[in-house]
Amino acid sequence: MRSIITLALSQAVVAQNTFTTSNWQGQFASGSGVLQSLKPATDTSFDFSPSDYFSLRNGVGNYHTGDITLRWRIQGPSGWNDVDTSAQRDADPQTTSGNGSSLLHSTFDNVYPNIPISISRDWTTQDGDLVLQATIKNKNASTVELGAFGFPIEFNNIFTNRTADDTTAKCVLVDPYIGLDAGYLQVTRLTGTGPNIVITPHGNASKFEAYRFLNEDPSQPTGYQTQVFEGLYAWQTLSKAYAENEWNATNPWNVPTSVTLAPGQSVSFALRFGIAQNVYDIEDAVASKDVPVAVGVPGYVLPVDMNGKLFLNTKSAVKSIVIEPNSALAFTTTTAKNSAWKAYDVTASTGAYGRARATIQYEDGRAQTVHYYITDTSQNTATKLGEFSFSKQWYTDSSDPFHRAPSVMTWDDEVGQIVLQDPRVWIAGISDEGGAGSLTAASMKSAIMPDASEIQKLEQMANTAVWGWLQDNVTDAATGSIKYGVKRSLFYYDPAALPDFQYDSSIQWGGSWNKNDSYSVWRAYDYVWVSVLYWSLYNAELAAPGILTVQNSTWYLEKAYQTVIASQAVDENGQPITAYADVGLMGETVWLYILKALRAEDMNTEADAVEAAMKKREQLWSTQSNPFGSEMAWDSTGQEGVYLWAKYFNDTATVTKTLNSIRGYMPTVAHWGWNGNARRYWDFLYGGKLARIERMIHHYGSGLNSLPILDDYKYNKEPSSASAMYDLRIGYGANMGSTTNIRTDGSSGNAFHSYPDTLKWDAYSGDYGPTFLGHIAGSRTYLVEHNDFGWLAFGGNLAVDGNAVTVEPKDMVKRGIYVAPLGLALDIDAGVIKNFEYDASAKSLVVNFDKVDGGASTATLVFEDTLSSGVKLTTAGLQQQRGGYAVQLPGSVAFSIA
Repeated sequence: MRSIITLALSQAVVAQNTFTTSNWQGQFASGSGVLQSLKPATDTSFDFSPSDYFSLRNGVGNYHTGDITLRWRIQGPSGWNDVDTSAQRDADPQTTSGNGSSLLHSTFDNVYPNIPISISRDWTTQDGDLVLQATIKNKNASTVELGAFGFPIEFNNIFTNRTADDTTAKCVLVDPYIGLDAGYLQVTRLTGTGPNIVITPHGNASKFEAYRFLNEDPSQPTGYQTQVFEGLYAWQTLSKAYAENEWNATNPWNVPTSVTLAPGQSVSFALRFGIAQNVYDIEDAVASKDVPVAVGVPGYVLPVDMNGKLFLNTKSAVKSIVIEPNSALAFTTTTAKNSAWKAYDVTASTGAYGRARATIQYEDGRAQTVHYYITDTSQNTATKLGEFSFSKQWYTDSSDPFHRAPSVMTWDDEVGQIVLQDPRVWIAGISDEGGAGSLTAASMKSAIMPDASEIQKLEQMANTAVWGWLQDNVTDAATGSIKYGVKRSLFYYDPAALPDFQYDSSIQWGGSWNKNDSYSVWRAYDYVWVSVLYWSLYNAELAAPGILTVQNSTWYLEKAYQTVIASQAVDENGQPITAYADVGLMGETVWLYILKALRAEDMNTEADAVEAAMKKREQLWSTQSNPFGSEMAWDSTGQEGVYLWAKYFNDTATVTKTLNSIRGYMPTVAHWGWNGNARRYWDFLYGGKLARIERMIHHYGSGLNSLPILDDYKYNKEPSSASAMYDLRIGYGANMGSTTNIRTDGSSGNAFHSYPDTLKWDAYSGDYGPTFLGHIAGSRTYLVEHNDFGWLAFGGNLAVDGNAVTVEPKDMVKRGIYVAPLGLALDIDAGVIKNFEYDASAKSLVVNFDKVDGGASTATLVFEDTLSSGVKLTTAGLQQQRGGYAVQLPGSVAFSIA
């Protein structure tokens, strides 16, 4: 009889294996009833689920959407017991077809006959959306406590064995907002175009409390937890059992909770799968499910001297806002232009620093958490970074056999020492991103806030450890040296070459580069960081004339130029000397700065050579369907360079493709960690101390990807539109996220570990420098009038008095502004912008400048009418210089619409 019943159930499953709603076409896997396929009704050629790989990962321990994980115990001091349906893949639940809104009903009593709880799962529909519901009932005579409950989420983030084009066309990215009853997941296509999925809580018990990584067998054919498959996560509605065990050393994002069930009592958890047509529609799609939405301006990273705003879209009144740590933030009720939004002014307390959580309690019983990160003032943050770089990270051992002294080197914050040895030799070898990161950060700080003592040391490094050692200063066939070639590392593991050097015997050196490998000059990425060093010294002289003492500024500019050209060089046979020269390189925004500097110095022959080299690369990208290649199978950092030169050479199609690519992997959510966080998950292996595949928070993808998005925002014809504001928010969130890596003492961590058992900054400074480069290059204050919120400032403090709008920049550089109502982008190369005053009635602007101690008395002002609105400089008598106008410091200029 049992076999007959099983057969009948199996036939029932097959009969209703596929389903259709007004929003979706999908398929449940026969037997298990998990989700195998989910296609939007508007584009059934696209599958959000990895249905093409389903047969490769449908064994015991492989997770799918529809699986259930939980921990339970009889209430009291007993230990937790696990339930994980993926671990019982070979035991199918009892499944029957649904009716009406019900698509499939499954019970797991046959799978778990000896536990005190009953588990059932229902797939249903509501208003065309797909709903996944799990019900847990206590069938025991004693009270049962549920200490964890999770919904594993599987969508197609598997890049394994796919071409770049296939990956872009078929794959998606999943990003969380871990915000309790207002939390959600967004599933976005790599194309950056829709439709996309929004997963929201359904019912009153399905809060998004934690986001748990799911361990699977890494040897599976799809390469779980590798560079081509990050892995999967679970939406945790309960997490107390993990917080008491695996996560007990961390401060979780939200307070861990559990649920107790009296005998006969049950609880249901449910998620709703809806549609958002575009990425900028995601928050509206969430709100349409009656889920509260929070929008923070300028985001959720808040320097102590910068005022923020928070806007809430919710039908329920706000009962209270509780801050943890207590008093770290203050929320003051204000008004929005659109009264449908609840509005608050947000300020950080003096002395506050680090993570802060605002728990918003609504009158309807729901709670939402908004996650902030408080920093020192932006300028103090830069000052501390510089001080730490040139003291604690300053290496001076002139007897070092690797010739690394003097230099700024990688820092290990756990032991409080410079990293002098690591099996990934570049980390200790001041090259590659993992070793040149600290040099890059110190250089960029010096470029915009030069300090005489720090510049003196940076010049020493440039003329000693770099020129002639890290960078070859001669061509010598006998040694393999190529003039201007940049080595992959100065440090190496080669006992035969250095028999008297004491390598650390506790380190596993297998696979470490020897001297020949380290001294090879073929990695084009490494040329960027050396050119950044030279350009920074050149730029420091503009900001503070007379600060250079070893070489003049033109010497450094010429070296920067030669380094750029060397990255594109070919040998006598016409073969490239470097690899990856034809892909977008991290940080090459500075190459455009070098090109502009060459023009300003009338070094036009050199400028023409740079332009020709960049045009050759861009012409190649214009022919590629997916021009974002790198050393990795998929990357989120080639986009910076591709955008930069595609725009420079007026390749609109490639510009659009690049921006869409970034929108596909850089979200905005009410959480400092994920807001503007460009997807990265493998570089802890190459630049971190805790080396593992793991979603990285504010690695260098954040700062670098902010540059194209923020630059493009300045040219948006409708700067207050939903799509434009989405770009400004993700771009500014990414840019400010780059400052969170800097600790209170000025040391830096390359990225934040997102796994809930860790939740801390990596100890190595590693490859932090590139994201700091992005922050400096993208540092600007924006003024825009939002359709719902009114006047907003991103990067400055705002004061509104009728039609008079005054903004005081608080960004790190204070030399760039964008006034959206005028379409005016303005930059200076010395001093700071004290404030700017916009008259909305007269459409006029006054910009006031200040001199800084030790800085230049005049600055070059460059401005652009980005929207062709007719804005004109009305201040008379300014002299032209360096492609702009000379302005006195202090001083002011005025603009108006002609």
